[in-house]
Amino acid sequence: MKRFFIFSMISAIILSTYCGIMPISVQAAAVEDVSSKSAVLMDYGSGDVLFEKNSHDKVPVASMVKMMTILLTVEEIEEGNLHLNDMLTTTENAAGMGGSQVFIDAYVDYSVEDMLKSVIVASANDASVALAEYISGSEQTFVKKMNERAKQLCMHDTNYVNCTGLPAPEQYSSAYDSAIILQQLAGHELYHNYSSIWMQDLVHPSGRKTGLVNTNRLIRYYQGCDGGKTGSTNEAGCCLAATAKRDDMRLIGVVVGAKDSKTRFNECSSLFNYGFANFENKSLVSTQQSLSSLPVSKGKIDKTQIFAAENYSAVVKKGEDSDYEVTYHMPTFVKAPAKAGQSVGKIIVSKGGVVVKEIDAVLAEELQAMSYFDTIKKIGECWR
Repeated sequence: MKRFFIFSMISAIILSTYCGIMPISVQAAAVEDVSSKSAVLMDYGSGDVLFEKNSHDKVPVASMVKMMTILLTVEEIEEGNLHLNDMLTTTENAAGMGGSQVFIDAYVDYSVEDMLKSVIVASANDASVALAEYISGSEQTFVKKMNERAKQLCMHDTNYVNCTGLPAPEQYSSAYDSAIILQQLAGHELYHNYSSIWMQDLVHPSGRKTGLVNTNRLIRYYQGCDGGKTGSTNEAGCCLAATAKRDDMRLIGVVVGAKDSKTRFNECSSLFNYGFANFENKSLVSTQQSLSSLPVSKGKIDKTQIFAAENYSAVVKKGEDSDYEVTYHMPTFVKAPAKAGQSVGKIIVSKGGVVVKEIDAVLAEELQAMSYFDTIKKIGECWR
């Protein structure tokens, strides 16, 4: 066990050289035995790992692969390259995927929204391929985008071969990388519009209906669970990535290789129970609190307020003091003109001497430069 802990720490340091700032692992007390082959419990806000078991093992993860398909689709929509009401024409290839599906018809127009919903709720292979073909022209080209996005997210344990998670040589991921994708998805409101649907009908253009039932039972039976993705194949076993939020704390739980469906739900619930019972979020940086009041050089106003560009919270053990340190790097003054939101400094969050987050310190308002008449007026005021 001691050797494993040392190896894990060395691995984290090596990974950090490839990917910049890395989340810090939080020492976890004993949690209920997890029989699944690998597992991880992650804090959504900071990315801190609260519990892990073989979390970087490269293994098949079945339909959890579809989380990347969903993420790319959501990002395309939010970037304006795709719209929910866009109509896509399905192909025989997509309609004939088999496995978990919503039985789309070939050469028929479906909305992007219906296909996205079908993937998120019902884990539909046919809808996944339909989206991939519409976005990139072919599933193979879409898979290249999947692997590129995985690299951007520093998912070192992942290689995609298809967009569905159906068994394929050289396709693998890990519990940790699965948590990283769900962490990304959980930040999109569009995803949550569908991820918590329990049951709903998909109405085909012909009028035929297919009942969609969420494969993630925890959204119905675990308090605070509002998203996730299941997966199940003979080679991968039963898998689950899920997210749950209570008060101001959101957790990501992943189990891979459970012996059966009941086990994956029970063990993910146990991970959540452990996290909510033993940890809490501590606000370290808030956008609502002024960091400093700085003099303004050559501006129409004499002083301006500086705020953090984003909030940052860290997970800490309940009843224990936080060992995070926040330092501020601010100028002595700000020169006008300057735009609202302009970065003028940095906020550094560190733990144990390791930087875990850098946040811009920004101007809360636009700073206008003094005009010639403003200058004359100010000189006159000084003579009074």
